[in-house]
Amino acid sequence: MLSKAAARNFFLVGTFLCFGAFVLLTIDTISKVPAQTNAENLTDSAIRGKHIFETNNCMGCHTILGEGAYYAPELTKTYPKRGAEFIRLMLTDPEKLYPGQRKMVKYDFNEQEKDDVIAFLKWISEMDLNGFPAEPDLMQ
Repeated sequence: MLSKAAARNFFLVGTFLCFGAFVLLTIDTISKVPAQTNAENLTDSAIRGKHIFETNNCMGCHTILGEGAYYAPELTKTYPKRGAEFIRLMLTDPEKLYPGQRKMVKYDFNEQEKDDVIAFLKWISEMDLNGFPAEPDLMQ
C-alpha cells in the first residue's frame, strides 16, 4: 500500500507524463496535416465549392470525411468512383439519373458553381485519409 505522499507523487508524475505524451502526439499530428490534405493543391475553385457545399447544407443529407447525415451517399470518394460528368449530371438534374428513386433537391447551380463543387469533391478525394472510407469486404 502506498503512503499518502507516494500516492500523490505517483498521480502527479503519471499525469505529467500522460500530458507530455498528449502534447507530443498532438504536435506530430498537426505537423502531418498539410501533407495529408494536399493543402498545396487547394484551389480557389475548390474553396468556392466548399462554400457552396456548406451554404446549401449538403451535410444535412450527405456525409463527407465521415461527418454529416446518413440519409444520402457518402461523398468523400465520389470523384474517383463516379467521375466529374456523373457529379455534374447529379447537380443538374438528379431525378433524370434516378427517376422516381432519388429525393435530392434540384439546385439551380450555374456551370461555374458546378465546376467549383466538382473541384471541391476532387480535392477531398485526393486527401490521404489513412484508408478511410474503407472498401467493403465483399465476398467474390
